[in-house]
Amino acid sequence: MEESKQTGINLDSLVQEEQTVINEIPKKPVSKSIAEQKLSTHYNNVGWDIIDPVEGITMDAIMYEDLRKNAKDYVIKCRKRVQHHIPEHGDKFLDMGCGAIQFKEYADYSKNFAKRYCVDLSKKGLEEAKKRIGNHGVFLCGNFLDIDLEEDYFDCSVSLHAVYHIEKERQAEAVRKLIAVTKPQHKIIIVYSNPKSYMYYLKLPYHALKNIALILHLLKKNTEEADLYYYVYPIKWWKQFNDIATIKILPWRSFRSSDQKRIIPDNKIGRIVLDKLYRLEDRFPRFFVKFFEYPMIILTKK
Repeated sequence: MEESKQTGINLDSLVQEEQTVINEIPKKPVSKSIAEQKLSTHYNNVGWDIIDPVEGITMDAIMYEDLRKNAKDYVIKCRKRVQHHIPEHGDKFLDMGCGAIQFKEYADYSKNFAKRYCVDLSKKGLEEAKKRIGNHGVFLCGNFLDIDLEEDYFDCSVSLHAVYHIEKERQAEAVRKLIAVTKPQHKIIIVYSNPKSYMYYLKLPYHALKNIALILHLLKKNTEEADLYYYVYPIKWWKQFNDIATIKILPWRSFRSSDQKRIIPDNKIGRIVLDKLYRLEDRFPRFFVKFFEYPMIILTKK
């Protein structure tokens, strides 16, 4: 007889009751990490503010996305790269660190699934996500690592730009949990970052000056920086999950949005350059994974 699995929240019951409220997970009696504090504070305040109600543009998009006209086709195609590895249909879809599900391409990931389970630290982000996907979603507010989820439960799991905001000591734990809650032979897709992209080396002098300025600022003001916690491991770090998953790494996008906006002009030439860049990323995936900014990790659970 198979051993029954104990869970802290009955996800099936939430679906049966058609519950689309924001379910806040009781917090364990431990203090939040600095990473969690910074993330929660930012995204429960300004991060998910709607700046353009007509287009649904958030402060997060203004800060971290390239919204220029010349980049529109390119960034849409890059977001759709995740879709290429999602099953054509399924029952339960997990989105860890879903935020506001602010782009149509993100919402489309689960369009052929019965339910999308959205986990995020930000209640404000989940409220916005609920407006966008409605009864299709089950919304869980809390730290993914503190939520008891049944193993082998989801048909597909994704996490975009979330794992590297988890404290570095717990990132492997988060990845292993994503794999554990996903069904065998099914995929977990993670958009991560590359700490040794060629832009990192080009910007070394800038970072040195920035760190000096930060030290002087801290000495003078004695205040904590509001920057989000961010830590990324090298690409080879992902090899440790070979014991429980097969691993494939492909390029997602080549540049951070801030760098992309500096390097590529907002005109017809810029649009052509981005179109060529997309084609090159597909043609030479190993090169772009090794030397550029955002890899997409596709884990297939064994």
